[in-house]
Amino acid sequence: MTRFRGIFSIPVTPFNESGDVDLGALASVVDWCISEGAHGLVTPVFVSEFFTLTEEEAHLVLATTINAADGRVPVIAGVSAASTRAVREAGARARDAGASAAIALPPYVRKATLAGVIEYFEVLSAAFDGPVFVQNAEGPIGTPMSASQMLELTKRIRHVSWVKEETLRSSHVITALLASSGDGLTGVMGGKGSRFLMDEYRRGLAGTMPGCEFTRLNVELWGALERSDLERAHDLHSVLLPLASMEDQYGGPAFCKEVLRKRGVISSTVVREPGSPRIDAPAAQLLDELLDRADAMMGQK
Repeated sequence: MTRFRGIFSIPVTPFNESGDVDLGALASVVDWCISEGAHGLVTPVFVSEFFTLTEEEAHLVLATTINAADGRVPVIAGVSAASTRAVREAGARARDAGASAAIALPPYVRKATLAGVIEYFEVLSAAFDGPVFVQNAEGPIGTPMSASQMLELTKRIRHVSWVKEETLRSSHVITALLASSGDGLTGVMGGKGSRFLMDEYRRGLAGTMPGCEFTRLNVELWGALERSDLERAHDLHSVLLPLASMEDQYGGPAFCKEVLRKRGVISSTVVREPGSPRIDAPAAQLLDELLDRADAMMGQK
């Protein structure tokens, strides 16, 4: 469990002005995440715009991330797919690339029955042949499951031993999961940009998987919680919350890329998703103010 503990940041997938994947920029993002203290990395998933990548691009993004990490931190491969056949192939590619674990939503186009979800994760487990995370998320592409349904997966399927819990009822789900962790469950990680971390941590969370743009802030928050320094943790969380709310409002990947541009990590903020929310002048001004507050809290200004 100690191997998968702490802040597992999600790198964005940089695109150049022509909309092509920029693997050199991705390697720079990976180096930056690790320099900011990330305990692990997760890609390609939602913040990485996995749903806009071709099969070849997704493989290159994962392989580039693993190569750039160079064994410094674990890399968890996002392998969510629309079908059982596709998740088998994605799991095998992740295994061959040397990923430390795999993470997947249930089939994310046409929702599967519980029997279909079990078959999907059985196939993934066999193909990847290593630790598998079940990502429990709300719609539009998530399929929220109950604690008992996820425990059924961990009980029945070899390697399915972790959950990333990020539904709106995450805290109670985490408590229910960990109360029955003997059924093949090793641990639970959170998501949702660490918005609920103050509640989730005290329920036994092993870590969380936020977008990478606030890696240092998340790492310092996690460290404060691990030290039981609740005053510091509350102070850090108070500056993280409005930033996490902005990320949710402004489309996730587009917002993450704008923060990374402001930090000098990447130069292009191109996203592929049509209709991604635009960060206009008022939003940009607010973002600058919030980043200044976060930097001041962390002693960077």
